[in-house]
Amino acid sequence: MTQHTDLPSDLLPTTVRDFLTAHIAYDADTASSFLTEDAVIVDQDETFRGREETHPFLRDAGSEFEYTTEQVGAHRVDDIHWVVTLRLEGTFPGGVAELDYRFALRDGLITELVIANHPA
Repeated sequence: MTQHTDLPSDLLPTTVRDFLTAHIAYDADTASSFLTEDAVIVDQDETFRGREETHPFLRDAGSEFEYTTEQVGAHRVDDIHWVVTLRLEGTFPGGVAELDYRFALRDGLITELVIANHPA
């Protein structure tokens, strides 16, 4: 499993931190406010484009399960790309998952988010 990294949450861009806080709390309205109008979210090989598609995804993703979320890793790729690894434990198939949330930022907002399994 993933080891904790040296990059604490408070060193992530505010947009990323606040988005994750809202997303984990199932607050799709607030989470959506951190996305550009033309944002793209990719999750499990499904692509959601623009607010008409990303908002319902944020509202409904994982809502059929109960789970806890813990940040277990984070790093800066470059000036606009950040990766945050979250560990989920809950009632979904398999019970435990580590997911990389790969963010691309533009003008202080999230323009792209790719959610994928963390490599073992």
